[in-house]
Amino acid sequence: MSYQPPSGTRDLLPLDVAQKYWIEGRLEEMFQRWGYHRIITSTVENLDTLMAGGAIAQSSVIQLQGDGPERLGLRPELTASIARAAVTRMAQVTYPQRLYYTANVFSRAAKGAQTGQREYYQAGVELLGINGSLADAETLRLLLSCVETLQLTDWQLILGNADLTRSLLQAFPEDLRGTVRDAIAQLDRITLETLDLPDNLRQRALQMMDLRGRPQDVLQIVSQLPLTPDQQAIVNELKSLVELLDSGKTSSPIILDLSLIQSFDYYTGIIFEVVANTPQGRQVVSKGGRYDNLLGVFDPKGRSYPGIGFMMNVETLHQALTGSGCLPEVTPPSDWLVVPKTPQAAIAAFQYAETIREAEAVVRVELYLEADDDAETVRQRARDRNINRIAWIADAHPPEIEAVH
Repeated sequence: MSYQPPSGTRDLLPLDVAQKYWIEGRLEEMFQRWGYHRIITSTVENLDTLMAGGAIAQSSVIQLQGDGPERLGLRPELTASIARAAVTRMAQVTYPQRLYYTANVFSRAAKGAQTGQREYYQAGVELLGINGSLADAETLRLLLSCVETLQLTDWQLILGNADLTRSLLQAFPEDLRGTVRDAIAQLDRITLETLDLPDNLRQRALQMMDLRGRPQDVLQIVSQLPLTPDQQAIVNELKSLVELLDSGKTSSPIILDLSLIQSFDYYTGIIFEVVANTPQGRQVVSKGGRYDNLLGVFDPKGRSYPGIGFMMNVETLHQALTGSGCLPEVTPPSDWLVVPKTPQAAIAAFQYAETIREAEAVVRVELYLEADDDAETVRQRARDRNINRIAWIADAHPPEIEAVH
């Protein structure tokens, strides 16, 4: 029998954990600076919650065998779980609510794939109970601050609008709308050119796929389309949002991409991604958007609140930061090695170790457990583990402190 982790999962060893915590610690500090509070939701949810009213495909959820009639699964993302918690457990709170999380999520491997990652680590935020350009701008500027604090280089913010893209797709026949949507999302020009569409709609589809670039250029092209008043209002909001982002401290290389479509179908307004270089190529390290109808899915009376949020993928951030010099390169060493010089000194050694741990806020103290080793063996152990202080303990005598070189 081979005792290995299940396919699509992996063990995190101490250095992996130190690097993961480096990323998560900086993100959590930034979330807290912006007034967000941590929320922890269940890893296991009812399948109906995870599907978010049909916005998340059941095929993407890893389902569990429960003891009763409940249909259970592992969360593929956190937004639906937080929306459920906000509606069912936070009915008396005032809005807006600023919530953040760091957690693992699970997703079924793509159909036909023999291998593929199934467990991921994410950190993210949800801003609930407020809409409009200012809330959108706060969320995006927080995201840009997170990118800055992680010292990412060579990245881009890709911005779209789910409502505008969805409304522009209404011009296509209903039976072909999904195919056109998927082809645009996958930049599949061949499919669009071979679909059974009138020439004007084919050109519209190809034009939508090419609506990406500098925000000012894309907005100028979109403004020349025959827009409805609602579509024109969205374009005006996008212009205001870009101006709010350009006024920030953090330089934000923005690409406006109206072909951008997210994998989860609960988004109703702006959607966005951050892409960055990794050793595996250009990858998405963050994504999110506005979802103004999601909370209503979980309310018995259908009442809803607006919401917007984003997640950051810790694994792809780790890949993007590898080789940057930012991540810890070794596991943190212990600060002290406490050594009982005789078996009778063991109690005193335990007590002295506790004294050190209580005296300093964050300190690592190891007790040397091999009683028969000579002093030079102990010193070499400390050097091998990069411990720079030894406390030699003899019963009824003050400790001898030695600096290790």
